[in-house]
Amino acid sequence: MNETMVCAVGNVATQPVYRELAAGPSARFRLAVTARYWDREKSAWTDGHTNFFTVWANRQLATNTVASLSVGDPVIVQGRLKVRTETREGQQGWTSADIDAVAIGHDIARGTSAFRRSGRPEPAAAAGATGQPEPQWETPAPAMDAGAPEDRPRREPVAVT
Repeated sequence: MNETMVCAVGNVATQPVYRELAAGPSARFRLAVTARYWDREKSAWTDGHTNFFTVWANRQLATNTVASLSVGDPVIVQGRLKVRTETREGQQGWTSADIDAVAIGHDIARGTSAFRRSGRPEPAAAAGATGQPEPQWETPAPAMDAGAPEDRPRREPVAVT
């Protein structure tokens, strides 16, 4: 498929709005993306033009968007760009730029964020669905003062059946 995928870095401009539709949850918010450049004459950063996008999120992404984002949050949005031209209130050529989001996240270059997983099935239910037990993925980190590699105890591989 020929789709225009974009990655936009900006700030949440409006509070996300949540709606429960027949196709599942949906959320939208406006994203403000302002270009910044170094002004040599002023020896300072200067704001350029601001573009506004309507970001659409669906299903679990919509639920997590509403729970996680507030006005002013710095975010990174990846998704499909849709530019539409329509007639509104008698004016022809009304253009809007929408992003159908695939991923949305806080921009941790401009602050910190604490991640929490959303609800997911119980491990027993997930193991029963495939008929196989869940493998042990976590391994303890080696001690920092454990000495040379040959002095460290060897880990036995975990057998997956």
